[in-house]
Amino acid sequence: MNDLPTPRGKLTPQRSLNDLTWLRVGGPADYLFQPADVDDLRDFLRDLPNDVAVFPIGVGSNLIVRDGGLRAVVIRLGRGFNGIGIDVDHVIAGAAALDAHVARRAADAGLDLTFLRTIPGSIGGAVRMNAGCYGSYTVDHFVSAQAVTRDGALITLGPNDMNFSYRQSDLAEGAVLINATFAPPKGDSVELHARMEAQLKKRDETQPTKDRSAGSTFRNPAGFSSTGQADDVHDLKAWRVIDDAGMRGATKGGAQMSPKHSNFLINTGAATAADLEGLGEEVRKKVYAHSGITLEWEIMRVGEFLAENAEA
Repeated sequence: MNDLPTPRGKLTPQRSLNDLTWLRVGGPADYLFQPADVDDLRDFLRDLPNDVAVFPIGVGSNLIVRDGGLRAVVIRLGRGFNGIGIDVDHVIAGAAALDAHVARRAADAGLDLTFLRTIPGSIGGAVRMNAGCYGSYTVDHFVSAQAVTRDGALITLGPNDMNFSYRQSDLAEGAVLINATFAPPKGDSVELHARMEAQLKKRDETQPTKDRSAGSTFRNPAGFSSTGQADDVHDLKAWRVIDDAGMRGATKGGAQMSPKHSNFLINTGAATAADLEGLGEEVRKKVYAHSGITLEWEIMRVGEFLAENAEA
């Protein structure tokens, strides 16, 4: 790789990424960059050679890094990018702020971002993936976000710029989200906290929260998330079509489709990224053969296969 600029933050060559993802798999990145602040990030991206790829990650809650690693500078925001502020009717959160922390701080101020409480990950990922549950999505409350582009410019993005849709948005290649502003509905603080406690209880009862997973593996074929309501329809939920194809509890190496919730791919202890992605692909084939439905990955898979896993 070409000579890289010298930042004030931490730049680590050949940094393994397996401890930075919830599934605990993956090879090394060429470099891991943890910027000191926004100016450090801007200067670094501006001076980085154009042929060097950039890949931002959050807390790795929705990510499989393949065993061969990532030929890129991986950018991970930390301290200095995780602030949470309340400005009357708005919540301003750094991209590295955890979704759960933002939900709680908003509730303290009588603002309803309760849907974020049970979503694993950070605000940058929530915006990037238009995260949602219980019938509420990031786009429903999104006002704007700031990002640093690949050439080091600081830009502000509105809803039209993001072009939100189910589990995705538009963001220029190599751009790094640094914060987002939301305008949530108002609510009673006590009631909002009680609702979140109920949501957590339900999540723990129905999802393998104590296992190594990356949240939902596949997008719902219905094209929307669960509402959590009694009249919710499950026919086109990912877990239902996986069950119907007989793949609940299926295994490959150290990977398993959770017996507790069949749309959760888990590392039982010694899985490789190839095990996990390979099992996911087996599930997709079985579901298609059974129902004609093509499941789309919700977990992002990036990086290179090891030579012996090239067929995964």
